[in-house]
Amino acid sequence: MSGRLKLRRGVVAAEDPLTVEVEGERRAAWADEVLLGEMREGDEVVVNVAALDLGLGSGGFDVVHVNLTRGLEAGRGEGEHVMKLNYASIQHPVEPVERPLAETGKESPVPVVVLPLHGHLAPAAWAAAQAVPGLRVGYVQTGGGALPGSLSRDVAQLRERDLLCGHVTAGGAYGGEHEATTVAGALDAAAERLGWDVVLAGPGPGIIGSGTAFGHGGMAALDTAHAALALGMPTLLSPRLSSADPRERHRGVSHHTLTVMRMLLGSVEVAVPAGEPVAIAQLAGVAGWKHRLREAAPDLEGYAASGLPARTMGRGIEDDPLFFAAPLAAGAALRGKG
Repeated sequence: MSGRLKLRRGVVAAEDPLTVEVEGERRAAWADEVLLGEMREGDEVVVNVAALDLGLGSGGFDVVHVNLTRGLEAGRGEGEHVMKLNYASIQHPVEPVERPLAETGKESPVPVVVLPLHGHLAPAAWAAAQAVPGLRVGYVQTGGGALPGSLSRDVAQLRERDLLCGHVTAGGAYGGEHEATTVAGALDAAAERLGWDVVLAGPGPGIIGSGTAFGHGGMAALDTAHAALALGMPTLLSPRLSSADPRERHRGVSHHTLTVMRMLLGSVEVAVPAGEPVAIAQLAGVAGWKHRLREAAPDLEGYAASGLPARTMGRGIEDDPLFFAAPLAAGAALRGKG
């Protein structure tokens, strides 16, 4: 039957990096210890082996489904009354960050930068900090990629360096510092309850792709932009660009970004890196009268020296500078908004 879980029993063979022995084979694994508890060598576990068996470039590891040795006892949270991943076997209660009904109603001036994929998060956050020192920039993790908030090494690094002031997981995403039932609720709460100055919103690691027009994680940007516009929040798209992606549909301006721009029901700004006439022309052709291009200079050299993640799908910043130029331009475009 298509879609059936591919679960296998295994034993934790090593803790760091997590390795599980399954049917005599040692395999790379990942466990969401926020949900499942700690993993120790010798623990009996059940793992989902589908991604590693398929040889996926992202998500190419087994995922621990349950720890049978020490993961069956969970504490009870206080005030948690909304389910995340409801009716799935890993459903769990959370306390939603959304504001009470009586507090909502006004539009928010807090800008939202809509990210097309997780690789834009670190460059955009870094560039925002350079553009407006002291700006409170937070991250809303949407669907479209990995759902566990704890999976992102980029978020952990950005929080350690105070380049993000918070992390909200929205909709199906879970495990952030705050939980939101919807993306709209997350954006509203970030502006009006958490006190952020800017929201970076986009998928977690490992964007979903199928090679189809609409069946990909890039479509999450459409929903996020619509939510931001409906809340009266200035909305800026960070476009997915590349000069070196081996797939033609992602070279220049990715079809992900072009599709979102065509389907948007309202007007947004689109960040464009200065000095990239081909990408600018391509974006301008789709923007037409509806969207406005916002040109900004990306500091590629500064970002490369920052020590933050500078690789995407096996390519470094020196191999595909255009990919990184887009989110750097998006962050730089925030100058004057602090």
